[in-house]
Amino acid sequence: MNNKYIFIYLLFALIISHCGEHIAGPETSETRELTIAEKHLVDSGNAFSLKLFRELNTVEIGENMFISPLSVSYALGMTLNGAAGTTYDAMAKTLELQGMSIEEINKSYQSLMKLLTTLDPKVIFEIANSIWYREGFHVEQEFIDINKEYFDALVSALNFDDPKSVDIINNWASEKTHGLIEEVIEEIDGATIMFLINALYFKGTWLYEFDPDKTKPVPFYLADGSQTDVQMMSQLSEYHYYANEQFQAIDLPYGDEKFSMTLFLPRPGINIDGLISQINNQLWSSWINGFPKEKLKVNLYMPRFTVEYEKKLKDVLTSLGMGIAFDASADFTNINKHGGIWIDDVTHFTYVNVDEEGTEAAAVTVVEIIRSTSGGPPVMRIDRPFFFVIRENHTDTILFMGKVMNPNEQ
Repeated sequence: MNNKYIFIYLLFALIISHCGEHIAGPETSETRELTIAEKHLVDSGNAFSLKLFRELNTVEIGENMFISPLSVSYALGMTLNGAAGTTYDAMAKTLELQGMSIEEINKSYQSLMKLLTTLDPKVIFEIANSIWYREGFHVEQEFIDINKEYFDALVSALNFDDPKSVDIINNWASEKTHGLIEEVIEEIDGATIMFLINALYFKGTWLYEFDPDKTKPVPFYLADGSQTDVQMMSQLSEYHYYANEQFQAIDLPYGDEKFSMTLFLPRPGINIDGLISQINNQLWSSWINGFPKEKLKVNLYMPRFTVEYEKKLKDVLTSLGMGIAFDASADFTNINKHGGIWIDDVTHFTYVNVDEEGTEAAAVTVVEIIRSTSGGPPVMRIDRPFFFVIRENHTDTILFMGKVMNPNEQ
């Protein structure tokens, strides 16, 4: 699929972060005004979403991409409760949460989670959090209690040396994403002491569904000038539509119009990566506010598509300012007062399917915490080129020597 539709992959940032300032949709009894702290969290979430999307796009030029900044934010939000000192400051700044106390942050995550998951009875939106830690590793009770209370997190100790632990965690992720994301952990390293995991699931039916009989194979023009055939849906309906010299944009509502997918199609000759690199809160607000309140009849042609995406976010989050959290000098003494633990990586998994009926999407974000191997068994993972020697030990005579660059090559 061509990267002209890369903006589609802002789906969760759009359908979630802007529910409080949505373009369309009548007020219902389920809708309430956001508190000041919630508005701050939404604004912070939008800022984090846009800069995360910008940063990821610099390494995904010409490639499909689908992310859920909200999932990343919730996983790191739980982790933030374990951070202290400059590690806390760096994480809060990266998440754009400066100016809020940790209590305000936690309460806002809690109330926003409840609001988002009950906002539209015609849309399924679920948020789940869990924390899994190595059996025998001491976790501060306050850290556990806070994440249970504010993030409704399942907290469980597991024997990480038992392979069944991998299945337990993967089964939890699969259940919470309705089977869309089945595996988030392949194995558990000997140095790993904790996983903090967020899972999101979204299923929405278009307010105006597409007629499958009108879906036809048509050419889709790729960035390199070539083309491929796609199954193109089409319909004439009333939408909020906005266009300027850089792009056309349309807002496709789900259910009771509390959630929507907003699509941006760059004009011919406009470089999509250049456009994405400009996005910030101010520009984004001007685009959203540019949509007229009145709907306009639009002939819409839109391809069916499915995207599965997986990305390790350590490098991106380091670039955004929280590198200290991935370093052995990190301060996570609110997880364990003795310290010596840090984030090994943050792995993000997503899935989205868009068809005539609507959209089904899911995301899982895994924060893996490790500790120094001093005081525990050493870890040696031979997963890169190595060399070896075969020798006789009594005389110390070398019999063979070798180097392996690729174990699959003979």
